[in-house]
Amino acid sequence: MTDKGPDGHAEEPIWRRDFPITSAGEEAITRRDFTRFLVAGSGAFATGTVGVAIWSAVRSINEGEPRAIVALDSLAIGDDFLFAYPGERDSAILVRLAEDDLRAYSQQCTHLGCVVFWEADEGDEGELVCPCHEGHFDIRSGDPTAGPPDRPLGRIEVEVRGDGMVWALGRTK
Repeated sequence: MTDKGPDGHAEEPIWRRDFPITSAGEEAITRRDFTRFLVAGSGAFATGTVGVAIWSAVRSINEGEPRAIVALDSLAIGDDFLFAYPGERDSAILVRLAEDDLRAYSQQCTHLGCVVFWEADEGDEGELVCPCHEGHFDIRSGDPTAGPPDRPLGRIEVEVRGDGMVWALGRTK
């Protein structure tokens, strides 16, 4: 609301007198400009998210060089062993299910990247569990069985060599 001065012309609005602080260019951004910035920012975020999803889907965990993990006789049936593979910063887990049954996976949950761990109850084969959002993975296939993850864990191919060591096979040619 504006007041009229003694000469009949409009004066400054009352709120302008009460709050005289202004910033340069405060009227330069319209709602339309703001909406354009919002749409552009959302589009950039969506593009980045899709890019990361594609990259993680095509990336194979078996990209490292073959590497010895642990001696088989030091790993009891039902136990797990944590190791780094394919790089020193990539955590992985090896589980011995039976005499000749070994399973190895990336420890990175496919939902948001939290660390999964091995959980087995007596008489139960066990599963890999992500504590962040209650994700559960089948130990035999790495497939998600419960929770929000919708992609399987990255499986690492392993074998026991003649010297009794368990090896991550890495690149196969």
